[in-house]
Amino acid sequence: MYGDIGYLENICNVVDLVLKTTIQGFLTAVKGMLLTVKHLFAARRSRGTLDIRQENYFQQQEGVATVQYPKEKMPIPEVARYQLEVEIDDCIVCDLCAKACPVDCIDIQAIKSPEAIGKTSDGSVKRLYPAKFDIDMAKCMYCGLCTVVCPTECITMTNNYDRSTQKLTDLIYGFSEMSPQEIAQRKEEWTRFQAEKEAAKKK
Repeated sequence: MYGDIGYLENICNVVDLVLKTTIQGFLTAVKGMLLTVKHLFAARRSRGTLDIRQENYFQQQEGVATVQYPKEKMPIPEVARYQLEVEIDDCIVCDLCAKACPVDCIDIQAIKSPEAIGKTSDGSVKRLYPAKFDIDMAKCMYCGLCTVVCPTECITMTNNYDRSTQKLTDLIYGFSEMSPQEIAQRKEEWTRFQAEKEAAKKK
């Protein structure tokens, strides 16, 4: 008899739990549907661009937030950090940007020159040729450290963020303007200079 009572209590507990779970699920579904219907009617209005410095900024978030990209674009902040750009004529190939990069997305190869090869826009003397200056934007974390350490400010972050592609290799941007023939020529010049220097020491 006592076993039957315990059995019935267990059944009642299970039924009670099922009912509570069902009611809770139903109320949650109703709550979600009400929120969906609210946004459905709010979709008739388009949300305008608001300045976050305005009073009651968070109380004015009504209407549709989605923009019809690419015909319509959101305004870009002044301090935006997006696509990297390099003014290669101002680069002294110091390699500081590559060393500062926490994800190693900058690949630089330099060729030494026997003499100064010119000056940058800020007057810095250039003594190295940029045989290679590649940036893999698929790895870039947009931290901006490379722009901070650059002594000539030749590497900057632009407001260009739309570089969609189907191949990751398309996100590797090469900024060096040297041709393979020119690279070979500059290497040969440096090798010849080193050989002449060594020969002069032996005399």
